[in-house]
Amino acid sequence: MSNPHSDKTWTTVINAGANRSASRMRELWKARDLIYLFVRRDFVTFYKQTILGPLWFFIQPLMTTLVFTVIFGRIANIPTDGIPPFLFYMSGIILWTYLSSSIEKTSTIFVEQQAVFSKVYFPRLSVPISIVISKVFSFCIQFATFLGFLAYYWLTGANIHTHWWAILIMPLLLIYVAVLAISIGLIVSALTTKYRDLAFMVTFGVQLWMYATPIVYPMSQAPERLKWILSANPMSSPIELFRYAFLGTGSIFVPAVIAGLATTTALLLIGAKLFSNAEKTFVDTI
Repeated sequence: MSNPHSDKTWTTVINAGANRSASRMRELWKARDLIYLFVRRDFVTFYKQTILGPLWFFIQPLMTTLVFTVIFGRIANIPTDGIPPFLFYMSGIILWTYLSSSIEKTSTIFVEQQAVFSKVYFPRLSVPISIVISKVFSFCIQFATFLGFLAYYWLTGANIHTHWWAILIMPLLLIYVAVLAISIGLIVSALTTKYRDLAFMVTFGVQLWMYATPIVYPMSQAPERLKWILSANPMSSPIELFRYAFLGTGSIFVPAVIAGLATTTALLLIGAKLFSNAEKTFVDTI
């Protein structure tokens, strides 16, 4: 007796020995149009019902920089290695804002998207990827603002030495921070499916992490006994490298850069594994 299904062409073949990672990448590539729609939605709707709208992209880093300049530059009088305090603080804030906003938004996707996730299937990783990509637009606006102030201080004769390779290395720094943000976001989002209170700790934890990163102070001012701890921070190297590239000041330690890359890679693998496990059972636990 002939097999009634022998003349059919199957569009999907499930194989126990298939490479799961490669399969996920193919799914994400096929869902690139969906990722584009998510990015467009996040960018358009985030400030849609606000009074100032896209102006918040400029206001947030400017206000934070002004507060840091007054408190840490004027009152606490923390040295900034000869760089104008306003420019010094902004150089750290724009990278940190991209990291923190991506983590905070990514860490709650299972809770915020549970209505969609429970009704239709699509690659779940497309949501955190779209969040990180959508945040790039706000970073670019803030980065352009930083370049404007950089040009102003340069024209006024400030002690700034911008290296020609700064623009070339900027995409690499942005990719690194994006991978770090999505790695931590995946870990937290997977854990919040069972432990909801972790979502409330993210903002607090990110704030504490900021003070363990050389944003309001240069690495050169840290005590020698603490420099190895600060260097182990995966965000210390990109901040210092950014400042060295655009401002001509910063402490670059090759072992710290390698350690940061290794830590980020490990976090990405852990986050992907936890996220993969959580997406199988989150409907039953949320």
